[in-house]
Amino acid sequence: MAVNFACSFTALCCLALWSFTRTSGVTNVPPSQSTIRPGYPVPVNTNNSGVRKAARFGVYRYNNSSNDLFLFKESQIKKAMVQIVRGLKYMLHVEIKRTVCEKRDHCSLDSCRFQREKNLQRMLRCYFEVWIQPWTHTVHIPVVHCQQDLSL
Repeated sequence: MAVNFACSFTALCCLALWSFTRTSGVTNVPPSQSTIRPGYPVPVNTNNSGVRKAARFGVYRYNNSSNDLFLFKESQIKKAMVQIVRGLKYMLHVEIKRTVCEKRDHCSLDSCRFQREKNLQRMLRCYFEVWIQPWTHTVHIPVVHCQQDLSL
């Protein structure tokens, strides 16, 4: 009986809210076919500062797991999406290139230039998932997939 009452009460509230929005002249209610859904990934500008920071975290993770003598750095963020899920989850398609900085030097990536010597140049196409929880100051990078671009 309590379940039926709760369902009936919820249905009554929804009906009342629906009738109120229909008669009150509210015009900014999105249609039921709207493509924007809470919790779903949405495209975000690749120049967004959060996107750039997330891409850098992905590159740090790649550099820490690779056996290359040189550091890589992002050359172009091709596509970015963000999803709000207990923080911000960035899904990024990024091109990264080998730099002139060697890992043993522990250089800041900002000061590293890309390789100019043809035989040392290397570009990778990567997909990163970077999950940032700002209130706990934590970053998780559960997905790092990189493939070499053989056109270079």
